Amino acid sequence: MNVLEIVFIAIGLAMDASAVSLVAAASGYAKDKRAVFRLSFHFGLFQFLMPILGWILGRNIVEHISSIDHWVAFSLLMIVGVKMILSGIKPSEQNIKKDPSRGFTLIMLSIATSIDALAIGLSLAMLKVEIWYPSIIIGIVTATLSFAAIRLGNQIGILVGQRMEIVGGTILIAIGSRILLSHLLT
Repeated sequence: MNVLEIVFIAIGLAMDASAVSLVAAASGYAKDKRAVFRLSFHFGLFQFLMPILGWILGRNIVEHISSIDHWVAFSLLMIVGVKMILSGIKPSEQNIKKDPSRGFTLIMLSIATSIDALAIGLSLAMLKVEIWYPSIIIGIVTATLSFAAIRLGNQIGILVGQRMEIVGGTILIAIGSRILLSHLLT
């Protein structure tokens, strides 16, 4: 597998994390440098780690993981998406913000957006490709694209305001649904 193929795979894998980063920033959650770092770093880290985990698991239990990975991603994105929609619907004074760049929400989003990377690791194990080099590239590309999406999202957030949470929640649900449907229809 050559570098160009790995970069294209990395860009494809980074799209979900980038979309979540864009939404988080446009919703006003990634204004400070620490939040930007946490989102970019964690998305890149999980995209780096999940192919390695998939590669390790790929030797023994491929059929078990592939039967549920899409349900896990769908469920995690659905939960966060519904919470964002509800948060966007509530009047501002009732709205208790759940920062997606912190705590359990960040971990759930990091896992949900990197489930596809787990599947790539499984595939690379089947192809007998070494995992370290592709995983490093996947992690770096994801962190970089997430950072760029946050910068863009902060600009969009200025234009559309707080109600971006409703749009963002809908996008997360759509991403989860796409993951689920792509697995169910193939």
